[in-house]
Amino acid sequence: MQSRRTFISGIAWSAAGASSLGVLNLTRASAVAAELACHPGAAEELACDENFWFEVQQAFTNDRSLVNLNSGGVSPSPNIVQQSMKRHLDYSNTAPPYTMWKVLEPQREPVRERLARNFGCDAEEIALTRNASEGLQICQLGFDLQPGDEVLTTTQDYGQMITTFKQRERREGLVLRQFPIPIPAEDPDEIVALFEANITDRTRLILMCHMINITGQILPVRKVVEMARGHGIPVIVDGAHTFAHFDFNHDDLGCDYYATSLHKWLFAPHGTGLLYVRRDKIGDLWPMMAAPEKMDSDIRKFEQIGTHPAANYLAIAEALTFHEGIGPSRKQARLIYLRNRWVERALQNNRVRLHTSLKPGFACGIATAEIEGIDSKKLADFLWEDQRILTVGIKHPEFEGIRVSPSVFTTLQEIDRFTDALIEVAENGLPS
Repeated sequence: MQSRRTFISGIAWSAAGASSLGVLNLTRASAVAAELACHPGAAEELACDENFWFEVQQAFTNDRSLVNLNSGGVSPSPNIVQQSMKRHLDYSNTAPPYTMWKVLEPQREPVRERLARNFGCDAEEIALTRNASEGLQICQLGFDLQPGDEVLTTTQDYGQMITTFKQRERREGLVLRQFPIPIPAEDPDEIVALFEANITDRTRLILMCHMINITGQILPVRKVVEMARGHGIPVIVDGAHTFAHFDFNHDDLGCDYYATSLHKWLFAPHGTGLLYVRRDKIGDLWPMMAAPEKMDSDIRKFEQIGTHPAANYLAIAEALTFHEGIGPSRKQARLIYLRNRWVERALQNNRVRLHTSLKPGFACGIATAEIEGIDSKKLADFLWEDQRILTVGIKHPEFEGIRVSPSVFTTLQEIDRFTDALIEVAENGLPS
């Protein structure tokens, strides 16, 4: 019996110690966010202030033995977010039916309100999801459509979203219409005209990217939405890569439906996302998982997925605090600075072709480049296997290249290490 008491006492002591350490780490991380928020300087001034960005970099727990240039896939969370999630998860596990459902679940509401303020909308228009794909599929599957009805999108939209509509084609007899757009696209009116030219009398729904994932191209969402409204056609906006990537809010888009992942550019826990549905549109959109009739006009009907963790969603609050500490415009300026640092050097070699615009407003931190005569998938493999540099090799029917997406945790040395490797291949080819 004595040994059992000692064992249990040891567990209690360990839990208390872990909790104290978590609070201590959280306090230190919060201090970093506060210091960033108080740091003076306009966005353009701070974009190349390495002292400021060194402090940002220290907030992360990255493995610096490799170079992560795939923030567009999923980003690491800063320590402040990791500690918050662990703290909530530890508490959840003390008595889940009470701690997770009764205590922590209601705390989603302040997170919802903070996200709404950040996006510039009503909290009753924000659903917390697991990722952009889930939010978009809620919209894609939530409209009542008939056989022969058409849905319209480009040939460069995200693969999973295309797959979703193709399944509706096979199952329900819908028609998916796709059209190409220029690479890069630097004339917003041309994009609007292409969408409008492909509308037919059977078009019932449009899907468009705010930022195209394979090139980083920013599209004129508001103009397309306004044009489509004139035809009575709703537009679903794929914002997977835009929320907390550059400085904008809902008024800049004017859309009725928007979905994003929060584990990309906001640095929230992995498996967190946001779905926006305009309040007067909620009632007519079916949830992907069934909800009771009394929830027909409640944004929370889109969150009915059964048992789900509370910790992931509550830690979004710390990600927002960190993001606001940096400042959206500062973050945008830094990402453009990092992009330009490697792009401008790489383009000095005439074999390098860029598929992303460098004009303001048409792209931000993501850029995709090709070395003529080099297979882009093999290039991405070489960069990882030989140099331990993470990029994404893209082979699209209309172009190919490697997608490069640094983030605020990326150092100049890491950018230069990547650029050196890229230029070496452009000059001498891949090693045999």
